[in-house]
Amino acid sequence: MAAASGSRTSTVIKFLDFTSGIAVNSTGHCHPDVVKAIQDQCAQLIHMSGTDFYYEQMPALAERLSAIAPMPGPHRVYYGNSGAEAVECALKLARSHTGRQQIISFFGSFHGRTMGALSLTGSKIQQKRGFAPFVPGVTHIQYPNAYRDCNAALPTEEILGFACARFIEEKLFKTTLPPEDVAAIILEPIQGEGGYIIAPNIFLQEIRRICDRHGILLIADEVQSGAGRTGKWWAIEHSGVQPDIVCIAKGIASGMPLGICMTRAELMDWLPGSHASTFGGNPISIAAALATIDILEWEGLQNATTVGTSMLTRLKTWVEKYRNVGDARGRGLMIAIELVEGKETRNPIPKLRDQIVHLAFQHGLLLLGCGETSIRLCPSLLVCKQDADIALNILEECIQLATADLQ
Repeated sequence: MAAASGSRTSTVIKFLDFTSGIAVNSTGHCHPDVVKAIQDQCAQLIHMSGTDFYYEQMPALAERLSAIAPMPGPHRVYYGNSGAEAVECALKLARSHTGRQQIISFFGSFHGRTMGALSLTGSKIQQKRGFAPFVPGVTHIQYPNAYRDCNAALPTEEILGFACARFIEEKLFKTTLPPEDVAAIILEPIQGEGGYIIAPNIFLQEIRRICDRHGILLIADEVQSGAGRTGKWWAIEHSGVQPDIVCIAKGIASGMPLGICMTRAELMDWLPGSHASTFGGNPISIAAALATIDILEWEGLQNATTVGTSMLTRLKTWVEKYRNVGDARGRGLMIAIELVEGKETRNPIPKLRDQIVHLAFQHGLLLLGCGETSIRLCPSLLVCKQDADIALNILEECIQLATADLQ
């Protein structure tokens, strides 16, 4: 890649980018306000480690984050460099604050590739192959996938979601995991790498109630789903659930490295030196984040809702139109279609998914897979409807080409 602007990138040819660098470039490539904020900051101060010295940008961003937090304040904030670092902080903090060791995570989850975050991850086996032993004390359980898991016994996503949450108290806490040993439950309100799977509201609400009953902290990993991607600042807000800790990265700084762990203030009670980062919260990344928040407030949140709704409405018609499109789902501009062998079996067909992604590349559209057999669409939150329509036209043509021999 040689250059990029907005939703378009270029090498020798131009591409329409519906990956956003894995949902990172929330304001598009090289938004002029972000570029100016970075350039201005570079001329003033590039680095002075915030672990030892104070600079005003750190509390300035913390104040902005506190104002849009998914839980009531006051808050405390840790700055790192990535989503994985934000998760590592949350893991350590949960254990430190509660004095407990056990963590509950979910199959299909992705929380990062550093050792603690990887131990929480339950997405793909290759991410864990060869790296054991992992951090002990992690239990994975089922995450509700309405398209895959609803059946005669669990006929709706609400019933499924409630059953998945109830498993914790009705089975786990009665057999293998004492609730008084559990420090936290960590989840993605919408699983990212797991396939853009949207958690039913009742699932999140019951998880919150379980946490409250047993003194367990609820960690929302909003690394991919946060920073306005779903049309709200945080995906968990769609459910009305308030977490205790939220992990933030990717789109919060429009491509600059920044990871954030934000908590209710009373939780971050560890002593100075317990956790820190040399580069975390450097002035340039914070300047980019402040500019990003401004842009998303002005137009990004509303645009994500408007354009995302338009895209999803069209994509849902493909479920009836194409035998191999099994599902279309999403919130805001966090959207996926799931490819299957056929509607009857719903068997995954990852080779077809990969073929469509490759064909789209050949036709000038950048896409990424997610889960076992899905394609994600996560463009800039400022993408215009015209570009969205062009992208869907290309994707539909690629589906037709790839499935022509399967009919």
